[in-house]
Amino acid sequence: MELEPRSRTARGLRRYVRLVSEALGQSGDAFWVHVDSPATGYVPLDGRAPAFPDRDLALLWDERHGWCGAIETASGEDLIVLSYLGVDVVPPPRVVAKFAEELIAGMGPGQAEPPAFRSAEADDDLLERLNQYAPAPDLQLI
Repeated sequence: MELEPRSRTARGLRRYVRLVSEALGQSGDAFWVHVDSPATGYVPLDGRAPAFPDRDLALLWDERHGWCGAIETASGEDLIVLSYLGVDVVPPPRVVAKFAEELIAGMGPGQAEPPAFRSAEADDDLLERLNQYAPAPDLQLI
C-alpha cells in the first residue's frame, strides 16, 4: 500500500508506531515511519540483545509481516532480523513492547520465519485498523 503522507491512514500508522515507542517508555520522536510501499516503521531500542552486545537493537514493522526485532549492522546495510513477533500485523502496542523486552532479556520470543499476514495485493482490513489509530484532525475555528 502506498499512502498519501497526510492521509488518515498515514496519520494512524504514525500514531500507532508512536504508541509502541511510548509503551517502551520512550518519549519524543524516537521512531520513524515510511509511508511508501511497503509501509514501514522503525523504533530503536535502548537495550541490546545478549547474543549481540556490540550491536544496536531495533523494532521494525512492515505491512506484510508486522513487527520484528533486528540488529543494526556496522556497514550501513539492511538490519538483520532476529525474530518476528508473529501474532498479528497490528498487535496492541503493549504486546509489541513485551516482545521487545523479551528480546533484550535474551528470552528468544517470536518466530524465526516471517509470518504471511498479507500479500502485496491484499484486500483486507489493514487500512481500517490503522485508521482507528489516527488522531482526530485539528478543528479550524472560523
